[in-house]
Amino acid sequence: PWGAALLGAALGVPSCGSPPFSTSGARSAKSRRFAQKRALTERQLTRYFVDHRKVRVIGGHGGGGGHSFYSEPRKEFGGPDGGNGGDGGNVIFKADRQMRSLSSILPFYQGFHGERGGSKNCYGANGVSMYIKVPVGTLVKEDGKIVADFTRHGEEYVAAYGGAGGKGNRFFLSNENRAPTFFTLGEPGQERVLHLELKTTAHAGLVGFPNAGKSSLLRAISNAKPAVAAYPFTTLNPHVGIVHYEDYEQVAVADIPGLIRGAHQNRGLGMAFLRHIERCRFLLYVLDLSESQPWIQLQALKYELEQYKKGLSKVPCVVVGNKIDLTQSRINLPLLKEQVDDRVIALSALTGDNLEELVLHLRELYDSYVKREQSQGKSPVKW
Repeated sequence: PWGAALLGAALGVPSCGSPPFSTSGARSAKSRRFAQKRALTERQLTRYFVDHRKVRVIGGHGGGGGHSFYSEPRKEFGGPDGGNGGDGGNVIFKADRQMRSLSSILPFYQGFHGERGGSKNCYGANGVSMYIKVPVGTLVKEDGKIVADFTRHGEEYVAAYGGAGGKGNRFFLSNENRAPTFFTLGEPGQERVLHLELKTTAHAGLVGFPNAGKSSLLRAISNAKPAVAAYPFTTLNPHVGIVHYEDYEQVAVADIPGLIRGAHQNRGLGMAFLRHIERCRFLLYVLDLSESQPWIQLQALKYELEQYKKGLSKVPCVVVGNKIDLTQSRINLPLLKEQVDDRVIALSALTGDNLEELVLHLRELYDSYVKREQSQGKSPVKW
């Protein structure tokens, strides 16, 4: 038997009961190919979500001017022919809607240098501009002053200009000086220290205290997957979910990490995430209806927003009473409607009760925002 097996192996004949070729490698490769990436936890996501960056940018140096004299047979004194150097490349920030964080921004950038001028009046090549992609909603500050505000996809801002190229000795040719030996070096690029600050751009913002159910609500009306757990400050980073409609319109809803009383004084997560509410066109105040006197939550939330920025609590809004599936919530709902002037939508993000009313009203707020922008000659933000 051993001899037959060895003979079969030598002839390439498969042994009895075994497949003619191995498929384990193909199966494992296929499983790896179609395996989905594991969802990042909030703690892991914190390492990737960065909304502050300090960046030092330097434009490219200009190339030096050339220094040479033309010479060939029977034309020994052809005169100066050193060309000018190329200009240094600029460093440019460009808004890109695909970017969601400043985590990929490096602390230092320098533009490409211009090339030196050559002989035979050849000019040096200019340095290529360096483009740095930043998320839409990024503020660029210098010495505390805003120098750029990216609100649209594709917007650009020159962060540092490249230096001018030097002049070759051909440039200094004159009747008085027929053989100039003088040339200039290229200028250094502009150097700046800039602060980048990201403010999430979304149509609607979910505002509420910890454990009010904001993340559960966002998971229910969109494909976003923020972490959900029964402890405060589960959400540590803003999440943006997209609500799709039949006419292909998309409304972006941002889940802002939970606020606490005194957030405008930098308590809790504090002002680190209050700024993400500024860019929202309308707000959804998410209240926990199971707590006693839920209207007190609304008053506290509006107070924090108003203390952070004047008029922020006056933007169009709707009050969302969450956890209507609980008995105490049904008792508190009529009391809340008596105390609140804004529209109240009672729902349950856990069971999905009355989510349709919120989605339809969300579209009404979005349509009002679009009409308001168009009436003022502005183009509304699209996702």
